[in-house]
Amino acid sequence: MSKVVLSMFMTLDGYFAGEGGAFIPPQWSDDMEVWALEAMEQSGHFLYGRVNFEFNKAFWETADTDPESPAAGIAYAGQMNAKPKTVFSRTLSGDPGWNATLVKDDLPGAVARLKASNEKDLFLFGGGGLARSFVELDLIDEYRLLVRPVMQGKGMRLFENGSRSIDLDLVESRIFDTGAVLLRYRR
Repeated sequence: MSKVVLSMFMTLDGYFAGEGGAFIPPQWSDDMEVWALEAMEQSGHFLYGRVNFEFNKAFWETADTDPESPAAGIAYAGQMNAKPKTVFSRTLSGDPGWNATLVKDDLPGAVARLKASNEKDLFLFGGGGLARSFVELDLIDEYRLLVRPVMQGKGMRLFENGSRSIDLDLVESRIFDTGAVLLRYRR
């Protein structure tokens, strides 16, 4: 059975996005690319909330159709587009495209079915609202947080006040040449 892995970037002071939800990517390097390729190999299915799904779909899909797009030059773009995805949304309707299935309700039931039917891990890329829902429902088996060496001071925090208490075991920490640190914890 697979496990659910929350994989997100965050700043040292806990923000995963800028004001209004603006995506703020980490500094990238060859070292970071190796980490991304490792994660791609370990993943079998991606989980998204609507906003992050639409953002990623718009970015990655262009790799297949526009050789000038930023995504076209990324080594794992084809894998990003080919992997199955589930988008959790109450507002989307119809076929979401991008090799995705839409789930509107019964989050725990949908996750249990996905875990039972996948050999590789389910990677949850969020956004924040979906990640917090997974935390509150105790659906995350592993946390992979890439902490960027930035004190952002404002924006959207990954973990809000009032989140449940969860004891975790550190299974890996890795320092990247950019100064970012990967913290990997399991329940």
